[in-house]
Amino acid sequence: MLSVQELIENALHKILKTPTTIYGCGRTDSQVNASQYFFHADIAESFEYDLVYRLNKALPSSISIYEILPMEGKPHARFDATHRQYDYFLHTYKDPFLNMQSSLYLHPNLDLAKMNEAVNLLPKYQDYRAFCVHPDKNEHTLCHVSQANLYVNAAGDRIRFNILSNRFLGKMIRILTGKLIQIGRGRMSVSEFEHHLITKEIPKILTPAYPVGLYLSKVTYPYLDLAPRASLMSPEQNTEWLKL
Repeated sequence: MLSVQELIENALHKILKTPTTIYGCGRTDSQVNASQYFFHADIAESFEYDLVYRLNKALPSSISIYEILPMEGKPHARFDATHRQYDYFLHTYKDPFLNMQSSLYLHPNLDLAKMNEAVNLLPKYQDYRAFCVHPDKNEHTLCHVSQANLYVNAAGDRIRFNILSNRFLGKMIRILTGKLIQIGRGRMSVSEFEHHLITKEIPKILTPAYPVGLYLSKVTYPYLDLAPRASLMSPEQNTEWLKL
């Protein structure tokens, strides 16, 4: 199965007539999507045609190129990023039209107030060792979470977990989401959740939420801060989402 990187590099090779390597802003788990994503490439030859148009014609419908930005110097799509924002969408009723963009959890009576209480704790702590699959593989487990919010639709059956940090650990967001669902079901208390944040003690069971429903939704650089193009990712402009 070809990766997104391979598909884009193959398309660039076809159009530019020369092998072209791209460098993305990060890696995600299989089945995780990105509604905003940056990559950089060094293209020596100038071109007079619309490369965005040609790339979109060559790529499958699941990949969209929105814009090409000429950059000065040697900026790096991955290492220059200062903040990354992720969104996790889940719904609690079966709906085939949501299956490709949100995860189904048939738990219609989640305690949203308790879940929100746990979410509000996240910016108060910086060490996320307890919520990482392989913490010892990292140089350190510090993540400066500057924003964490929970949104819900008017019916209370669609939920969105939004989190912003300078970095994330392996499966960290999916593990946090899994714990939030446990809290919503009454299978974990908020104080127990905070205990792991305080002590950095890894829970006996780490069950990440499903990958479908997780989106890399915004990447920020010192020299570039663009709003996501996908309307799905704009709760401030989308009246469907109510912040708890």
